Amino acid sequence: MSETTLSDGTLPRSTRAWTMRRIVLGVLPLGLLGAVMVAIFATGGGLGDRSAPPVEKLSIQRVHLPEPNVIVLEVVNDGPQPVTIAQVLVDDAYWSFQIAPDPTLDRLQAATITIPYPWVAGEAHVISLISTTGATFEAEVPVAVQSPALDRGTVLRFAAIGFYVGVVPVTLGLLWYPFLRGLGRQGLRFILALTAGLLLFLIVDMVGEAQEVAEAVPGALSGSLLVPLVALLSFLFLLAVSSRNPEAPQRGLGIAYRMALGIGLHNLGEGLAIGAAIALGEIALGIFLIVGFTLHNVTEGVGIAAPILRTRPALRHFAGLALLAGAPAILGVWIGGFVYSPLWATVFLAIGAGAIAQVVVEVARLLADGQRSRGALLDWTTLGGVTAGMALMYVTSLAVAA
Repeated sequence: MSETTLSDGTLPRSTRAWTMRRIVLGVLPLGLLGAVMVAIFATGGGLGDRSAPPVEKLSIQRVHLPEPNVIVLEVVNDGPQPVTIAQVLVDDAYWSFQIAPDPTLDRLQAATITIPYPWVAGEAHVISLISTTGATFEAEVPVAVQSPALDRGTVLRFAAIGFYVGVVPVTLGLLWYPFLRGLGRQGLRFILALTAGLLLFLIVDMVGEAQEVAEAVPGALSGSLLVPLVALLSFLFLLAVSSRNPEAPQRGLGIAYRMALGIGLHNLGEGLAIGAAIALGEIALGIFLIVGFTLHNVTEGVGIAAPILRTRPALRHFAGLALLAGAPAILGVWIGGFVYSPLWATVFLAIGAGAIAQVVVEVARLLADGQRSRGALLDWTTLGGVTAGMALMYVTSLAVAA
């Protein structure tokens, strides 16, 4: 018997009601699935008794030296079987240790291992964790240096580093706004296309950084899979938000703010890299990254200014854009220096890639609106702008990678 429909194609209210029969039909497959899962666990999936040794995995997330004569490790059980830490070696010598909350870690359980070891500043140390089955998990301190302390002076110094790397160069880039406003129609199209090139480079760069950081995420959490999934969800979410009222006034200013947000998440990743380098005692690398990222980020201010060249925003908007794009670098230095997490670093970078991808769509719409009835969207002007944007970002990135 077929169900009748209304003139608008919907089912009558009586047919759509949540009757007991309808609820049972919806729950029944879930109940049967649960029964199948119980049977699989009860019978071992039909494999019978397994004599193979348990598979143990332990992911060492962070090693830091909070004070002299103390080494602290943060670990996560990355395997399907419980892991019990039985012994600790430091530089091939067995050493006493304390582990909290418990020496036995269940799947994805985290623990903190404290080792009272007289580490020597400037020297390398190798730490080995041995489980009750004899499995060994190693970590290395390449250059022993006391980890940054969470005090007022260090917090302010890290904030200054993030300010130099993020806010200052973006602000300098925004200072080109009056000059860019004087360009003609073709010049404006070139700048918008250049912005698209800048953003496309940042997407590739952020995805690469996220995949690199994801290698340190516990394998059970599939960090490499999180990158495209989180980036796609971020892109779709922002696309849905921006599509609610596409004809709203101040559209260019809205694009500039979304662009600043995406760039801010990118600068958060740069701050993480600087903070982590300082925490590991690689001061020379940290200074090198500060100089390179500062030079690299000036171009981001130009990109943020491009969507608002047809308008005259109030001065407070320029301050807001500079802070939104640059201030996350301060947060990144704090996180990288004090409490670094590969998982959350991966998530933030993936969100940034998705956010910037959505802004590329908005910039393409601006280019398309300006090119209506005037010819093809992709001509030599836009192609040259995109190429110039990518080339500019690549050249400035060499200051970091050299």
